[in-house]
Amino acid sequence: MTRRASTIAALGVLLVLLAGLSMAVGRVWVPFRDWLDPADPRWAIIFELRLPRTILAMAVGAALGMSGAAMQGYTRNPLADPGALGVSSMGALGAVLTLYLGAGASAPWVIASFAMLGALVAVLLLLALSGQASSIVTFVLAGVILQTMAGAGVALALSLAPNPWAVNEIVNWLMGSLADRSLAEVRMAAPLILVGCGLLLTIGPGLDALTLGETGARSLGVNMTAVRWALAIGVALTAGASVAVTGVIGFVGLIVPHLLRPLVGARPGGLLIPSALGGAVLVLAADIAVRLTPAAAEVKLGVAMAVLGGPFFFALLLSMRRRIA
Repeated sequence: MTRRASTIAALGVLLVLLAGLSMAVGRVWVPFRDWLDPADPRWAIIFELRLPRTILAMAVGAALGMSGAAMQGYTRNPLADPGALGVSSMGALGAVLTLYLGAGASAPWVIASFAMLGALVAVLLLLALSGQASSIVTFVLAGVILQTMAGAGVALALSLAPNPWAVNEIVNWLMGSLADRSLAEVRMAAPLILVGCGLLLTIGPGLDALTLGETGARSLGVNMTAVRWALAIGVALTAGASVAVTGVIGFVGLIVPHLLRPLVGARPGGLLIPSALGGAVLVLAADIAVRLTPAAAEVKLGVAMAVLGGPFFFALLLSMRRRIA
């Protein structure tokens, strides 16, 4: 068995174990023997609250992990990530606009549509700056610009919010959380995430060819226009659908590929599936951790990921600086 296959198998086993733990832990612990007893009052906790939360944690983690690996492979840039480069923030801006206008309350699909539209615009703007002449500094600056634009738009929506309910909803989207999610959110986000991940998987060979540069990839018969659009739509679907149901959860797509690359190799196409599994493991483990914190109120998942991802991002930049020097 190859190292990549062993890593995928280990991540799969770990994901199953964490999924079982996620169903059992929380403010109320429910052992496995009580899961299948509909007469037990805790049965509703398991299948109406924790099951949707567990499914969404795995789906969102897989979406963000795979999209981060795909963006890093396409741009040959180790800092590419939907959260760090403003894609998730632009998706959140789209969702926030629907909350501000009150359109998302009666039609949840509107939130998802505007979140994906915002993510698509962000990806297209990033790709426009990520050609052969684009440096890492230029790419990061483009992400900073997108973050600033999204932040300004959200701040404007907060300052002009028509009622306290809108302000509260906007703040919740910005922090990112899986609390109180239902099967309705699963039914809305899961199909979009599956389609987006499927699109990203189709560009695996193109990402491998891109290690030779765009000219080399074209000489091997890779349709770069098709790869670019598949990447843009795939990331828009995965990041947009994730933001639409959980809000902004950053750094997953940045951390996971870097942790797994030494285990599965540097081939970008071969990193997509392990990154999806690794992202699902990371988000699910973080969601379990925030539920077990002793604080009176549950820590927001997006805040927990920012606490974890900020130092990682800083260490990555220092490592790159030493290599360049």
